[in-house]
Amino acid sequence: QVQLVESGGGLVQAGGSLRLSCAASGGSFTTYAMGWFRQAPGKEREFVTAINRSGGNTYYADSVKGRFTISRDNAKKSVYLQMDSLKPEDTAVYHCAAKPTSSATYVYSRSGSYDYWGQGTQVTVSS
Repeated sequence: QVQLVESGGGLVQAGGSLRLSCAASGGSFTTYAMGWFRQAPGKEREFVTAINRSGGNTYYADSVKGRFTISRDNAKKSVYLQMDSLKPEDTAVYHCAAKPTSSATYVYSRSGSYDYWGQGTQVTVSS
């Protein structure tokens, strides 16, 4: 069983930056592909970005490409989301997710692919 805990959310002005962290405990972190998703009030959860087990492959939603960067530190059992040039439409609860996988290269963009989820951290971007 894997527990995921997000941190780093907060209130920021448009154009600002935040760095989210997701710390994992339990399980074998290096066997998990990781992803970040977000959910705004009244909207469905949407994919933000994903990273493979080693960190060499990443994939981004078009809405965040060029502004957000996902990374991971397997020694620290953590995944990070650097968010720059934030916009009001980025306001949401951000969740990290883990998928146990035998693939060293795959990244996963469907929420249904993930087995473990964190509780989320609120990001609010003011205009």
